[in-house]
Amino acid sequence: AVARAAGADEAVVIDGFRDAIKELTGGVGVDVVVDVVGGDLFTDSLRSLAPQGRLMVVGFAAGQGIPEVKVNRLLLNNVDVRGVGWGAYAMAQATYMQEQWSRLVPMMESGVVKPPIGATYAMEDFGQALVDMDERRTLGKSVVRIRD
Repeated sequence: AVARAAGADEAVVIDGFRDAIKELTGGVGVDVVVDVVGGDLFTDSLRSLAPQGRLMVVGFAAGQGIPEVKVNRLLLNNVDVRGVGWGAYAMAQATYMQEQWSRLVPMMESGVVKPPIGATYAMEDFGQALVDMDERRTLGKSVVRIRD
């Protein structure tokens, strides 16, 4: 529901996503997969790509270690895997964060960009916020209010 509300044409859930993608695309696959989970899902993400597709590795939220790529899978359909180290990039570009925020804040204030807020917690419930995120009970952003 969150992805559709944000404008996604199609959305699939993690369980069985490879088969769902195959069905939605008529077996062709998708052009881009953004993988923030890694772990056991990495290989299925790679297999879900269309010819000349790109798998963007953003993180390893599954906590199952860092996946390995069998390069023959890349050759079969001319696909590539790209690491997206946003933090490393931002650290190397001294003014990057300030430039991004100066553009982003007006968009949030005007409502053009509306991050989905899945849950809001008081500071004393910070531990519960972490538990809820770990147990995948929240969708969107989790907000912890430092003060009222």
